[in-house]
Amino acid sequence: MTTSPPDDQEVVGLAARLREHRLGSRLTLEAAAARVGLSPAYLSRLETGRRQPSLPVLLGLARAYGSSVSGLLGETPGDLDPIVRGGAIEPGRAGGWGYRRAGAPGRAMQALRVQVPPGVQDEVVRVHPGEEWLYVVRGRLRLTLGERVHLLAEGDSAHFDSLTPHCIAADSADGVELLFLHTLLQSPGGELCLGGGPVPH
Repeated sequence: MTTSPPDDQEVVGLAARLREHRLGSRLTLEAAAARVGLSPAYLSRLETGRRQPSLPVLLGLARAYGSSVSGLLGETPGDLDPIVRGGAIEPGRAGGWGYRRAGAPGRAMQALRVQVPPGVQDEVVRVHPGEEWLYVVRGRLRLTLGERVHLLAEGDSAHFDSLTPHCIAADSADGVELLFLHTLLQSPGGELCLGGGPVPH
């Protein structure tokens, strides 16, 4: 049976787990930040709980540490239960991103329910091996794929190769809720290839 922390503690414990995974990977703050395309100060704020990572940042950290998003969120694989019960998504205290597992941990594909907050997003453009699929449950999403910007409404979905430079952000006043599915393919050495784009401070 899969062991999960209480839902309201999943994001609360994330900061400590990010630090534990970095130390377990024998990476300095500077080395880990460079690998994922962040500033060391920003990564430090993530590890102290003063900021909540966006989904692209969370994916990048999981790949950099040779882990999974489920691992960073504190999910412990056991006997894989095919049933995942629903529930409210608790937004993070800093940054507003919220996550809830929507699939079994330890699988090649990782499924999440994601709450993307409104307002200014860290719009780092990501490029990495794998595939991503998302479905807009509520709100409106701005999805940038390469040079094109797509606005997705409730019920719309997208399926794309993660080697296409991509960026997601809420385009509605109340944020957007997504179903998100991705593969955990890694490039050689676990390096995450990054495109250009502003780095969060």
